[in-house]
Amino acid sequence: MKNITILGATGSIGSQTLDVIRKEKNKFKLIGISSNKNYHKTIDIIKEFSPKYVAVMDKITYENIKEYCKINNLSIEVIYGMEGLNIVATLPEVDMIVTSIVGMIGLVPTINAIKSGKHIALANKETLVVGGEIVKAAAHAYNVMILPVDSEHGAIFQCLQGNKREDVNRVILTASGGPFRGKKLNDLCNVSADEALKHPKWNMGKKISIDSATLMNKGLEVIEAHWLFDMDYNDIDVVIHPQSIIHSMVEYNDGSVIAQLGTTDMRLPIQYALNYPCRRKTIVDRLDFYNLGNLTFEMPDFETFKCLKLAYEAGKTGGTCPTILNSANEAAVELFLQKKISFLQIANIIEECMNKFSWVSKFTIEDILETNENVRRYIYNKYVLNGGI
Repeated sequence: MKNITILGATGSIGSQTLDVIRKEKNKFKLIGISSNKNYHKTIDIIKEFSPKYVAVMDKITYENIKEYCKINNLSIEVIYGMEGLNIVATLPEVDMIVTSIVGMIGLVPTINAIKSGKHIALANKETLVVGGEIVKAAAHAYNVMILPVDSEHGAIFQCLQGNKREDVNRVILTASGGPFRGKKLNDLCNVSADEALKHPKWNMGKKISIDSATLMNKGLEVIEAHWLFDMDYNDIDVVIHPQSIIHSMVEYNDGSVIAQLGTTDMRLPIQYALNYPCRRKTIVDRLDFYNLGNLTFEMPDFETFKCLKLAYEAGKTGGTCPTILNSANEAAVELFLQKKISFLQIANIIEECMNKFSWVSKFTIEDILETNENVRRYIYNKYVLNGGI
């Protein structure tokens, strides 16, 4: 029996992780969860899985859930805020942490989980984007596995099994292209948040859906792949694959390319990460090759989707530059969803911050958090308080 904690249990990845646990109750036990504002989903998880610990980030939701557990005489420890998040990330009886919380808020609890000897099923890509060097060093020091849950990195991880790292020539991340594939800058001047949220293939949360529309999601995955697989940025390529059947590929020195194919269902990489190195009976639909149709591939448009180009630049620069990129992106996406800026301003604000803020090559977690705070404060002051002036 493997004891699991899910950070971000009410989100898209968290919910699909629960599907995997639900199907394999004889192999997994849910010990702890974290949630934010979704009271009803949190209560449903409590009713079905009876976790021992529940961390809630939102104060009102925390108080309501704590009252619910008290009224129903449930022996569940309900804890609040970042302190609670770090507690559920480091529970002594837990074997693996699924980090499906969105944003760089996942960095500190992930580091703490690693230092507590927990294996990490990583869906929170921002953790490696801003703190890859620190995270990898900690994982090595504490003999902890970091198992990728993103479909693309999960695919690369599978394609590497049984082969030597020195035989790898490059890794190829596939991207659906998002809802605006084929569009040019003039086509995107007035797109709405509702249009940007309509991903053609994947069902994801709002922030990740917007990142997919700008191709920043793929840019963050490039930086993540650099740290996960020790790859030079020149050896990480992105290819647009609208059908999303090939989840990513690895090219070897002899010219062979190994690809991982599967349905567009995140439960597949989640199930593989939770059960690694074993494979269990599928909980997703099997591919029907007779009805797949054509599989097509395109080069990404780096000019229209500037976020992808900026991510490569930030990754190659290194240090705290990826933190500037990520913090600016998180803040700009929030403003776009609040209808305070346009879609194209997202990339412009990120580029502005990368040019404005200095970066350092040697950094600590405190440096990352300070940089994040400075970037977000600058964007808020300029684009909210001063109307972009």
